[in-house]
Amino acid sequence: MAEAVGILEVYGLVTAFCAADAGCKAANVHLEVFDKNKPANADALPVPLLVCIKYRGSVADVEAAMEAGMQKAAAMTGIVQHYIIPNPEEGTEKMLKISAFDKR
Repeated sequence: MAEAVGILEVYGLVTAFCAADAGCKAANVHLEVFDKNKPANADALPVPLLVCIKYRGSVADVEAAMEAGMQKAAAMTGIVQHYIIPNPEEGTEKMLKISAFDKR
């Protein structure tokens, strides 16, 4: 069975690092590579860069990590979106490796 994945999208890279750190300290999870998005309405957002954090582990650990990460992000610049996939299928597993951080 695949590891669960918790996907947390936040405003800004600093918030992403802090939320990722909080989640990893709160539960037995590891991270997939971060991803980024600069939406068309970036100037209207609190921070013009959206960053996606991907926690991996058991469902219970991912839930705990997500809660800690969301608390931290909410106290900083905020949360855009969040979702937990308990048992990602093969195609989703491949997509989790994608990151725009290596693109210019």
